[in-house]
Order: sequence, then C-alpha cells, then structure tokens
Amino acid sequence: MNVEPLLDALGLQENAARALADDLHTQIAELQSRLQEAETHLEHLAITRKTVTALADRLPAQAASPDLPEHPDYPRILAVFNQPTGPLRARDVCEALDHEPLPKNIEGTRAKLKRLVKLDILTEVDTGSFARKQ
Repeated sequence: MNVEPLLDALGLQENAARALADDLHTQIAELQSRLQEAETHLEHLAITRKTVTALADRLPAQAASPDLPEHPDYPRILAVFNQPTGPLRARDVCEALDHEPLPKNIEGTRAKLKRLVKLDILTEVDTGSFARKQ
C-alpha cells in the first residue's frame, strides 16, 4: 500500500491548520490590544465622571431651564432670540432656521412662537412680533 499520497494530503492539512492557528494568534493579539485601549478609555471616562460630579456639587444651584416641547426647532428658535436683535416676526425666524418662507412653514413657526409665549419664555411685543422675555 502506497501511503505517500495520504501523507502528502495530511501535510497539506497540517500546513493549513498551522496557518489558521497563526492567523488566529495574530487576531487575538490585535483584539487584546484593542481591549486594553477600550478598558483604558473606560477608566478615563470614570475618572472624568467622578471629577465632573465633584465639581457640580460645588457649583451654586441654577434656576431650572424651562421645559421645552419636544421638537428640534424649539432650541434653535431660542438660539435665534439669543442673538442681539430686536423683535422678530415668524417669517424672520423661519429664514434664520433655513426653512423656506412658505405659508405652512411660517404658520408652523408662528404656532411655536405662540407656544413659547404661553410658556413665558418669549413675549409678543406687538401683534406678530416676538422677543425674548426680559
């Protein structure tokens, strides 16, 4: 019986298994390095949290900011009113928010401005003109 072809096939399988093991060892080393980096980052975040918490305890209490309705335009609208400007109309706010000045957008913005007036954040100085509450 000729076992030479069988030994050759076995040698090929051993070489493939050895190459796979070498690749897996390389991947393990890379993953261990990445894991170490992630653990170090977590430690730094924990230290930062502890520091911020300690500093926050020393800060004087601030008045709570008003609860805004859950819509991404409300903080942006307030940012527009934080700029040094006079009273603004709904169209002006629309343009500052980069909304097209279409009637539906202007009316939607006007409704949001009226809501901020009801929340006592803005004031309507004249009909349709809004300003930040002093």
